[in-house]
Amino acid sequence: MKIKILLFATLFAFGLLAAHAQTSTFSKGTKVLNLGIGFGGNYYSGYSSGVTKTPLISASVDVGMLDNVLEKGSIGIGGFAAYKGYKYESGFDYGFKETIVIIGPRGTFHYPLVDKLDTYAGLLLAYRVVSWKSTGDWGGLNPNSGTSGIYLSGFVGARYYFSSKFGVMLELGSGNLGVGNIGIALKF
Repeated sequence: MKIKILLFATLFAFGLLAAHAQTSTFSKGTKVLNLGIGFGGNYYSGYSSGVTKTPLISASVDVGMLDNVLEKGSIGIGGFAAYKGYKYESGFDYGFKETIVIIGPRGTFHYPLVDKLDTYAGLLLAYRVVSWKSTGDWGGLNPNSGTSGIYLSGFVGARYYFSSKFGVMLELGSGNLGVGNIGIALKF
């Protein structure tokens, strides 16, 4: 399901490239801070009760580095950091607590499609740090499900600006342990 949504969003974005492009809302020297909350996904959905989930909380920075790519496009670089947590209590004296931190650099390609809308796609090279602690007797089972490591992830996104400095953002993908992020964008 996640792949179908990401594929649809990517095809939709490329389909819009045929439309008349507008003035860019992202260019060389632009600095944007995204603050988001993750949505979607089914991580740990197999546990029907007793699971407490912290939604993915993310922050990313995007700095415009190069203009006039494919006529009106821009290239940006920046970073991404996120946190997500889970806690499971069985009610039978066993459980676990897992926290996941994602951090890494990312690059973006911005192409203007509509006024006040910054549309982009990019790649994230991230390190995922997983911390796991189990409690109680699991009857010989090893419940540890997460592993730390480096990975590469793609994403597509859009920011709609209500003013020259404030907007809302939506990103699909980006290693979010879900479908995507929704939040605010602050241009400075």
